[in-house]
Formats: sequence, C-alpha cells, structure tokens
Amino acid sequence: MNAATRAAALRDPHAARRLAACAAALVIAWPMLALSEFKPWALFTGGNLAVIGGFLAGFFPPDGSPAFLALLLKATLETLAMATAGTALALLIGAPLGFVTTRALSISRIGPGPGRVQAGIVRQAARWLLMVLRAIPEIVWALLFVRALGLGPAAGVLALAITYGGMLGKVYAEILESADTRPARTLLECGSGRLAALCYGLLPNTAQELASYTVYRWECAVRASVVMGFVGAGGLGQLMDQSMKMLNGGEASSILLVFLALVLLADLLSSALRRLLA
Repeated sequence: MNAATRAAALRDPHAARRLAACAAALVIAWPMLALSEFKPWALFTGGNLAVIGGFLAGFFPPDGSPAFLALLLKATLETLAMATAGTALALLIGAPLGFVTTRALSISRIGPGPGRVQAGIVRQAARWLLMVLRAIPEIVWALLFVRALGLGPAAGVLALAITYGGMLGKVYAEILESADTRPARTLLECGSGRLAALCYGLLPNTAQELASYTVYRWECAVRASVVMGFVGAGGLGQLMDQSMKMLNGGEASSILLVFLALVLLADLLSSALRRLLA
C-alpha cells in the first residue's frame, strides 16, 4: 500500500460534514452569546477576583452552633417534605395523563373501530393539558400560592405538583413509546384492556427507566424547593435567604453542605431502585 492509498484510508469520510456542523453551531451560538451578554473575562478584570475571593472566604468555617443546627434540621425536613409531597402529587397527576397520551396503548393502533375519533380528541386534549402544566415555571406558581395560602411549604407543594405533573406525564409517555411496544400491541389484539397491556406489555421493559426518572425529578424537586424558599415557601431556601441577607457565610456554607448531602441521597436512592428492579 503506497503513501497516497494509506492517507486516503486514514481520512475521515465525514470530516467535511462535521466541519460544516461545527461552523453552523458557531454561527448560531455566537449571536446567542452576544445577546446574553456572556463575558466571562469580566471576572478577571479590576478587583473582581478580590471581591469574589473575599465573598468565598466568608463561607469558612461552616456554622456548627447547636442553635443553628436545630434550625437547619427543621428547614431540611421541610424541604424534604415539600419535595416528596410535591413529587407524589405530581405522580398522581402525571401518571394518568401519561397513560392517556401513550399512543402505543391506543386501541385504534390495532385497526379501525368505534370511538377512534373520540380517543384521538381525548389524547390530544391530555397532551395540551400537559403542555400547559409544564409551561409555567414552579417559581411562578409558588408566588401565586404564597399570596393565596401565606408563607410556608404548602405553596411549594402545590407549585411542584402542577409543574412537575406536566413534566412527568410527558416523559412517562415518551419512555413508554420508545420501548418495544410489540408485547402491548399483541395483548391489545388478543382483547386485553389498556391497563393490562400497560402492566404486562410495557412496564416490565421500562420500569427501571421510569423509576430512575422519577427519582431524578424528586432530586430536581429538592433543588426547586430551595429556590422557592426565596419567595417564602419555607425550607432551606428561606433559611438561605435569611443567612445571605445577614451576610452570614458560615450559615450559608452549612446549608450548601446539607444540600449536597440531599443530592447524594437521591443518587443512592436511584441506584438502589435500579438494582431492585433489575
């Protein structure tokens, strides 16, 4: 094999396509970065580094006083309760809507029959409802419910339930649709009901992914609960807001450590569920 043949064999046949894709991404991303005023070099100009360093230095050492740890424990329990209750209510909203919008469980897929048009209308209406639920951020719902219910975690629970219900329903339907739908279709063709087709045709192959996503959404709910605390929904967020306003970096550091521990707990829970469902 001569040098020319060897060079041709080593040449990437898709190099031009990849180069064009990178150039297109740069053309699209550059105006977006400019519009968002993305200027990371500003961190290294003037006295910004000294200001950032002084701010971070105030986070050490973390506050370990008994009085603050008692408040931290109460806020952590509130955050866990808010995230868990909100995710549970979201599951009650999202799971039925995801079941309704899963086309793999539609009787019309196995052939024409009565009620096909009505089923399509119901499925589309459920999709629109899911879109409306997840379109409004949970922080907006939290602001609304804080005004209606007053300060406290109840507003956060309802805000999470509405927004995350839309997210869970959409992703559940996509997970069920992406799995092997032949067992479910076979059951439907044999006269099985949709619920039986779901339980015996789709869930055995998707249980791990559904459980993993549910735990991930619970982890997101913990983070969202912290954010909603800044608008009066209680929990770690409200405690963090108070600490930051008082410029108490030690308390903020302790809160962040607890938050990291909660994320680690979510990862361990997800792994345990995957092993259990394997």
